[in-house]
Amino acid sequence: MSSTDLASVGDHFIVGLRPTTSLDPRDRALLRDLRPAGVILYKSNFCHDLPYEAWLANHAKLISAVREETGRERLFIAIDHEGGRVCRTPAPITRYDYARSWGEDAGAVGAAMGAELASLGVNLSFAPVLDIDSNPKNPVIGARSFDTTVEGVVAKALAFARQMEAEGVRACGKHFPGHGDTQVDSHLELPVIDATLDALRRRELLPFAAAVDASFGMIMTSHILFKAIDPEWPATLSRKITHGLLREELGFEGVIVSDDVGMRAVSRLFDNPEMAVNFMAAGNDMLMICAHWADTERARLLAERLIEARRSGALASRDLDRSRARVAAMLRATPQNAVSPLSEDVFRRHAEVGALFSDETAEVI
Repeated sequence: MSSTDLASVGDHFIVGLRPTTSLDPRDRALLRDLRPAGVILYKSNFCHDLPYEAWLANHAKLISAVREETGRERLFIAIDHEGGRVCRTPAPITRYDYARSWGEDAGAVGAAMGAELASLGVNLSFAPVLDIDSNPKNPVIGARSFDTTVEGVVAKALAFARQMEAEGVRACGKHFPGHGDTQVDSHLELPVIDATLDALRRRELLPFAAAVDASFGMIMTSHILFKAIDPEWPATLSRKITHGLLREELGFEGVIVSDDVGMRAVSRLFDNPEMAVNFMAAGNDMLMICAHWADTERARLLAERLIEARRSGALASRDLDRSRARVAAMLRATPQNAVSPLSEDVFRRHAEVGALFSDETAEVI
């Protein structure tokens, strides 16, 4: 299949780069052929052993190469930047503590994070976490959540998102319809939740409903099986959850993106290219595949299957066009930030905004 064909579905993909600080030849080829609407950066894409000026110059070259190879005028340059261990960037980018520690400073932290990320050319952060920290045995959410109550999550997460977006970095609420009550890590295995739909409506869905009302442009789904709603498919692939709950019940008209489909909760499912068809048919818009858990070359097979499904009628062209239009609309409204240095004074002020974190960061989460 030609690169022209692959690029016809590039709007439906966000890809992670391989763990290099300059663009790997295989990434160059994939970006050139698929022309994905976005890329996501990880810790290994930054030079952590160089002074700020040096690593920023190298980073600028990387971002320039990504833009050149995709040939897109508008592109999502994304990152996970939540605070705590979920931080990819080297010093002097401010290392804030987990969201739980910010309290009433959540908005100010969002503004500082937004300014710093925008200076890296980033225009999309997969934050805030809209999950409620309701299960003390949860191994992956915990203090990443803004609060243990609906009211706390809504007030702080929305203040954070509003201020971050004011600095030119789009927010993405996650992990729909709620990851706070799980007891296993979806990076490692598939969590299963028995909660009824009524129970979700009373708690987990409320922060997402608030995000929809606040005009969030993007929401990320979770790799969780909600047995009482859809005993067959995890939320990522469930039309009952993605279309039924998020689109129809909550009225979300923006972009729905998956969590990384290389994560072990769903990775084996996506060994089958047919899952790309199921994913789009469920009402999603953008499939994210990163290099940490999987080979991003898998994106080629998934894209080819989408093209075949469109040609055969297995996927309605009308639905794909609507999905593409949602992605295009968000891209039009998303700043295309240039890489530029910030002064020591800016970083000094930012360090006083909220609680800081000093432990090691994580490659993923």
